[in-house]
Amino acid sequence: MKNYLLLLAGITLWAPVARAQAPLAHNPVVHADVPDLSMIRVGKTYYMSSTTMHMSPGVPMMKSTDLVNWKLVSYAYDTLTSNDAMSLANGKSTYGRGSWASSLRYHQGTYYVSTFAQTSGKTHIYSTKNIEKGPWKAVSFRPSMHDHSLFFDDDGRVYMLFGAGKIQLAELTADVSGLKPGTSPQVIIENASAPAGPNLGLPAEGSQLFKVNGKYYLFNITWPKGGMRTVVVHRADKITGPYEGRVALQDLGVAQGGLIDTPDGQWYSYLFRDYGAVGRIPYLVPVRWEGGWPVLGNPAGKVPETLLLPANKSLIPGIVDSDEFTRSKGEPALPLVWQWNHNPANKLWSVSQRPGYLRLTTGQVDTSFVMARNTLTQRTIGPVCAGTTALDISHLQAGDFAGLGVLQRRYGLVGVQASAGGKAIVMVSAESEKPVELQRLPLRQDKVYFKIECDFQDRKDVATFFYSLDGKAWQPVGKPLKMAYTLPHFMGYRFALFNYATQTPGGYADFDYFRITDKLTK
Repeated sequence: MKNYLLLLAGITLWAPVARAQAPLAHNPVVHADVPDLSMIRVGKTYYMSSTTMHMSPGVPMMKSTDLVNWKLVSYAYDTLTSNDAMSLANGKSTYGRGSWASSLRYHQGTYYVSTFAQTSGKTHIYSTKNIEKGPWKAVSFRPSMHDHSLFFDDDGRVYMLFGAGKIQLAELTADVSGLKPGTSPQVIIENASAPAGPNLGLPAEGSQLFKVNGKYYLFNITWPKGGMRTVVVHRADKITGPYEGRVALQDLGVAQGGLIDTPDGQWYSYLFRDYGAVGRIPYLVPVRWEGGWPVLGNPAGKVPETLLLPANKSLIPGIVDSDEFTRSKGEPALPLVWQWNHNPANKLWSVSQRPGYLRLTTGQVDTSFVMARNTLTQRTIGPVCAGTTALDISHLQAGDFAGLGVLQRRYGLVGVQASAGGKAIVMVSAESEKPVELQRLPLRQDKVYFKIECDFQDRKDVATFFYSLDGKAWQPVGKPLKMAYTLPHFMGYRFALFNYATQTPGGYADFDYFRITDKLTK
């Protein structure tokens, strides 16, 4: 606590003193795509929800005991909704949509997480008594309330604040099953962007509402034209207002989030930063209270590089992890680190048909990698990472393409294509946003190994592709991919195991393992 007070006082010696005592946490606290975070503390345990949009299962829940090191513990739903767009059917997809920013709350022994979706046109609320094991109860209703904040007030009334620029307040029923009958949303802040000045780009959104010492505090993000992502905070004595606002943080583009306190009374703001191809990555900044306002950042109003919190550990195995696809009785078919690209066709994948392998069977003819069903993904991580897989391709049919990819609109693939004339190792780059075959090598064996290395250091954002015939000697293939975060997908790059048919469905590929490391080849 002494070092924390020195920090707030602006004494420059605090960091060396703290380092001499124990390793410090550093920003970003999670160097991976965990955007739109919402956070609560229950006792001494923290929980966090995030956005994974078109992925299934969705709305991931993460757990921490120190605010720095997180572990996936559950998802709010297996599938958001079942329609053509969510299922990659009939030429439709929902990239960059699906479920957006969630709001996580704990009220009278029940956990609630709410989200909204253009894909369904609804607001969705999920609740459970056990956030780690479920089951989750689901309700949904119209309208779809943009970037809302679920809020349980002290008087038993339940609200949602939502909107962009113009912030509205809607009252819900006590069981949060819909809008309270006889009520309609009311505007409580006409222009929430105003504290950041008149030169507006992105209207204030990402609402998160908190009540501290009887006052209401509303966090929003705005993005002035020619400026950076900015945190704006409004406060009021009543939930309906009037609200007064100010800029709370404008540094490095770190913005959008809210407040969290520790059991010993320290306060932090959890926020995230757009950081190129790896995605939108979480930061923590210290908060002190002055005149009834939360003041974010270090004494200079900046995002600190280090924090007086326990040191960061590897994101492996909490956020991403290797998988040998070997399952004991009672184990889940897929660990939580995995998500399907859109809704899966569950009859077409298995970890039991051939024990120790993930089998992906084609069930339809697809036109491209991004439209293929049953592509299995997990996050890439920074500052560097590598993903490796081995697969048996002896049961591919002519026209099938199976292998390892990095998924975004400008994707890259290394895999095996089968044809009537035989099989070949192929590297495909969509750096131009159109797939281009960069190299093809004949393959005369049934097992092959692939690796992709990702370098996100200083936003280098380069992926390099390799193959091996024995799992030991690696050869580069094709050329490096310049990765780019694009809004149509709205997601950081993901490692992807894929198999799709371009001629006749029914072939399958057996993946022996997927291994991830936070180091590159020396």
